Amino acid sequence: MLKLLFMMCFMIPLSFKKESFWKIQFLFFFMSFMFMFMGGYNFLWMNISYFMGSDLLSFGLILLSFWICSLMIMASNMIYNKDNYSKLFMFMMLILMIMLYCTFSSMNLFLFYIFFESSLIPTLILIMGWGYQPERLQAGIYLLFYTLFASLPMMIAIFYYYNSFNSLNFFFLNNFNEFNLYMYISMIFAFLVKMPMYMVHLWLPKAHVEAPVSGSMILAGILLKLGGYGLLRVMVLFMSLSKIWSSLFISVSMLGGFLVSLICLRQTDLKILIAYSSVAHMGMVLGGIMTMNSWGFCGSYVMMIAHGLCSSGLFCLANISYERLNSRSMFMNKGMINLMPSMTLWWFLLSSSNMAAPPSMNLLGEISLLNSLVSWTFMTMIFLMLLSFFSAVYTLYLYSYSQHGKLYSGKYSCFSGFLREYMLLFLHWVPLNLLIVKSGMFMLWI
Repeated sequence: MLKLLFMMCFMIPLSFKKESFWKIQFLFFFMSFMFMFMGGYNFLWMNISYFMGSDLLSFGLILLSFWICSLMIMASNMIYNKDNYSKLFMFMMLILMIMLYCTFSSMNLFLFYIFFESSLIPTLILIMGWGYQPERLQAGIYLLFYTLFASLPMMIAIFYYYNSFNSLNFFFLNNFNEFNLYMYISMIFAFLVKMPMYMVHLWLPKAHVEAPVSGSMILAGILLKLGGYGLLRVMVLFMSLSKIWSSLFISVSMLGGFLVSLICLRQTDLKILIAYSSVAHMGMVLGGIMTMNSWGFCGSYVMMIAHGLCSSGLFCLANISYERLNSRSMFMNKGMINLMPSMTLWWFLLSSSNMAAPPSMNLLGEISLLNSLVSWTFMTMIFLMLLSFFSAVYTLYLYSYSQHGKLYSGKYSCFSGFLREYMLLFLHWVPLNLLIVKSGMFMLWI
């Protein structure tokens, strides 16, 4: 595991040369394949070196991080062309990737916490530095305070746990019946905000709207997954408490997912719609984790990987339209099939994946989550039906409104798309639909 960390550290001096922009993109791409062939295909800890290691749970998420980071650089061509501090941008990207890599490969709870928190700083700088509107300052403050407010109790909980057990290694985490409710809430609240759970989700649409395309991709693709990953790791501690309290969280996530789906139907901004759809999907993930059964755990993991690729691809598409028209409004983006016919195919493919059409991984995740939630209590059936139905409704609304309809008369013509953009969307869509063939990797980690 250290070899990849050192490789990234030695890429930092490379980031201070403008010509190295695409070189670093290629190296990230290369590293994702390198990591794939390292083979952490085991539910036990593999590739252990010092505090780092990977099992199947972290393996998929590290792979996703490398992949999305490579695609982020591909999407940020405008920063390179206009030289909008492209060297500093690459530096931030590398620091962020190092933090994410260390977060997912940490085998120690406290080190995990440190890297989990420090991944916030480069994200904040990405949003504040390369965002579009002046409101990005407010978005940055929302992001910072929501996350930090929730994280401090977690640190106290980790210290308390260490005091009781004298070890913070993930390998030795076990069910501890003496934990009280305060301990439970303070340990998982940071992850609930990061996911985000409905009611603590307000920072997400704000951050997405103000972030540049790279910020949106990393936020939707990986940073939301940190919350789910953390929950999957620490839930081992709270088996007995979760039996009592999980009903509350499942109710909130199901009802919240449904309400957010309704909010999606009222949006006119492409990015806000995609951001709210993330909240709805992650609500299902949270519900699956809280059922505490293997269907739920596996389904939530599959859903996290699938959502990371799908949501990131949709943000790319929104940005491609934004670069042409300088507007994210659906009223301006109407009838794009007339101007960019080839791009409509990609809109359709990624939208259909977003509403869990076969053969995408979203379908596999959603079926597993349906199974786990219905087996937990039959009453969730109602909300699951509504959730699945409305996810199709708002995705179709997004697709049909942006591609069909009368062309907005203020725009004349625009270039149909660069090869780079089609490549970018292809690399989002192909793993999303091919990984279902290797679904054992995602369903057997437990």
